[in-house]
Amino acid sequence: MNRLKVLLAQALMPAAWVLRLGAERLKPLWCFARLNEALAGRVHSTAVVLGPVTLEGTRHIDIGRHARIYPGVYLETQGAGRIILGDNVVLSSGVHIVAFDHVSIGDGAMLGEYTSVRDANHRLCSSAMRDSGFDVAPVRIERNVWIGRGVTVLKGVTIGSNSVIGANAVVTRSVPENARAVGVPAITRPLARTQ
Repeated sequence: MNRLKVLLAQALMPAAWVLRLGAERLKPLWCFARLNEALAGRVHSTAVVLGPVTLEGTRHIDIGRHARIYPGVYLETQGAGRIILGDNVVLSSGVHIVAFDHVSIGDGAMLGEYTSVRDANHRLCSSAMRDSGFDVAPVRIERNVWIGRGVTVLKGVTIGSNSVIGANAVVTRSVPENARAVGVPAITRPLARTQ
């Protein structure tokens, strides 16, 4: 039985190779087409979508030129909430973005794996948390920002251009331009640039 299995596997290897290459080339095109259809054509034609994207809510989402979206990204808009991705934005695997108001990500920003960006927090109340409603404030991530793996960005935060957020930081306050922020909660320091 094992010998037959080995012989059949060897005989099928060329077909498996052809199918794998075809699937690898067609998958990004298929994922782009699915996302563009779901967003009513608001994905720029130069965007690269490398895997399935989960969409929830009203789907008020715009995706700029040359965006690169990895598998496992989750995008949610509720009510009048909007998500705007600029040109050359990178969303790594597992990124979650939720907008009840507005989340904008500027040109050239890169979000590391499992980053969470949310413009709404549950209100505290004595009744059921699920029914408490939300406090909302827009989130703005400006141009050329690098956000490390596992970062959480909360409501009302602006991250200035050319800033770096260290892995696993929790950003509760705005970060100025050309700065770095690390820790829980994130502490901001000037960013030393090399020429």
